[in-house]
Amino acid sequence: MQYDVIVIGSGPGGYVAAIRAAQLGLKTACIEKYSTFGGTCLNVGCIPSKALLDSSEHFHNATHTFKTHGINLDNLSVDFDQMLKRKDQVVSENTSGIAYLFKKNKIESYQGMGSFVDKNTIKIKKDDGTEQTITGKNVIIATGSKPASLPFLKIDKKRIISSTEALKLPEVPKHMILIGGGVIGLELGSVYARLGAKVSVVEYMDSIIPTMDKSLGRELLKVLKKLGMEFYLGHKVTGATVSGDEVTVTFDDPKGEKKELKGDYCLVAVGRVAYTDGLGLENIGITVEERGRKITVDEHLETKVKGVYAIGDVIRGAMLAHKAEEEGTLVAESIAGQKPHINYNLIPGVVYTWPEVASVGQTEEQLKEQGVKYKAGSFPFKASGRARASMDTDGFVKVLADAKTDEILGVHMIGPRAADMIAEAVVAMEYRASAEDVARMSHAHPTYTEAMREACLAATENRAIHI
Repeated sequence: MQYDVIVIGSGPGGYVAAIRAAQLGLKTACIEKYSTFGGTCLNVGCIPSKALLDSSEHFHNATHTFKTHGINLDNLSVDFDQMLKRKDQVVSENTSGIAYLFKKNKIESYQGMGSFVDKNTIKIKKDDGTEQTITGKNVIIATGSKPASLPFLKIDKKRIISSTEALKLPEVPKHMILIGGGVIGLELGSVYARLGAKVSVVEYMDSIIPTMDKSLGRELLKVLKKLGMEFYLGHKVTGATVSGDEVTVTFDDPKGEKKELKGDYCLVAVGRVAYTDGLGLENIGITVEERGRKITVDEHLETKVKGVYAIGDVIRGAMLAHKAEEEGTLVAESIAGQKPHINYNLIPGVVYTWPEVASVGQTEEQLKEQGVKYKAGSFPFKASGRARASMDTDGFVKVLADAKTDEILGVHMIGPRAADMIAEAVVAMEYRASAEDVARMSHAHPTYTEAMREACLAATENRAIHI
């Protein structure tokens, strides 16, 4: 079969690239190694984790806040099997949705492992061992990533687990030891902490979510400690062993003294690495970077081999589903002869704990390092009428603006529905709005988004009204 575009991988980057290419009239095929579409995000990442986060949040609120709201419940318990069943149903609905969209857009799909024979020929090895080949004028590599591991620590997928296994445990852990204080680990750790597990976090850096604005990490640390999670920051993990149903994790504290923790599960969440194994890149002269196994691309996301592109987690940049989607769209439109662009500075990052954490643009640390003169305005949710009404008063919104022009350079928030609220900041910054521009826009009352306006007021000659 001859195609205009062949996409290898059906995650957020791959399926969006395929759909956009088909919309533009290009004959398109998509190859997926697993039996369902959607990649890590829909199957063992974004979607199932959010399903569990929502379920565990409902239970936590029923246990801790409903009484204050005047709702009395007795004998609360967790039906963990039903919680997982609901999560699986959500996943099924989403992956089935991709199959529908492929059919709607006349995208031909193939199940199997795709690899390069040459730059225009892709071999597909199916689960039953049979093979077939298809050819295309353009190929988009969108194979995503897999959980990273520590070289001295074997993930057995039973007691020492990755995020994939953490989404389908047979029980709520008694004591989960979490290696890594980044986004994935903290989200899953908060799920089990809400359900009653003791959660201990061992992090090599001296802060959690270290790639985001430091103020967000400090505030989230306070919130998660109130949830009962304990933290060992600046500690270096040295090993983990399993004996029966018990895991022992050893680590060194900042002074070099040896410590250990014992639990029934150890979740290793130390990041992700590009999934480029088995693609046959050597057959077309493409090599991957040693660190992270990333593929090098140009500004059009084309590799050094003409007509072969790469997007999402297999190239440099944040490993985010929405970043991959933007890149999939860019490549499809570029192949069709259009002139798309991506502003990588305005790709928001989100942590789906509760309260949620969201950020876009430059952090204070980055602005200081660059020598950019800026002003900051902040507004706490404890001063928000809407937040008081919903008992969600932890957190704040912080706006960073250029000291001279007042252009918004960064927005960092931790609070209720921050994942949704960050979109206002992205829109404002995409159109290069000033803090005063947003401050002069009417925001409905009472809403959480008023905090964004108040933070902009605070950055504009310290004019916040409600603090």
